[in-house]
Amino acid sequence: MVDHVRQQIRDRIVSNVTGLTTTGNRVFKSRVYPLNADTMPALLVYSTTEDSDIDVMGFPGVLNRIVNVAIEGYVRNITVYDNLIDDICQEVEVVMANDPTINGLAKNSFLSGTEISYTGEGDQPIGVVTMNYVVQYRTATNAPSAAL
Repeated sequence: MVDHVRQQIRDRIVSNVTGLTTTGNRVFKSRVYPLNADTMPALLVYSTTEDSDIDVMGFPGVLNRIVNVAIEGYVRNITVYDNLIDDICQEVEVVMANDPTINGLAKNSFLSGTEISYTGEGDQPIGVVTMNYVVQYRTATNAPSAAL
């Protein structure tokens, strides 16, 4: 069985952001992976919400879909969190801008916002950046595994 287009989009984004200078191969497809000193700096890629509306009625109909994909960067145990977070953002933004159709799976994608936070709750302080991407794609109502 072919994966839902939403999963194909996430998988392609993971592929696109793997191997960046700052985060290397430390890219994970979910929020549930525990991160530690050995796995940071790292990226997590996951979808948060999806909205859809009917574009073509009948059977099969066509849905316009908008999925929100979060790309989170984590840094730990450094003195200048802001600089490393900005490095991560720059690398991710360039890669994402160079593939706005996510290898033809989407009609368009763009950065809709960036959130930066810091926490000292662990054994060492952690800086987190969340880059929120809007990805617009289409599928038939009866074929969510095939992008139109």
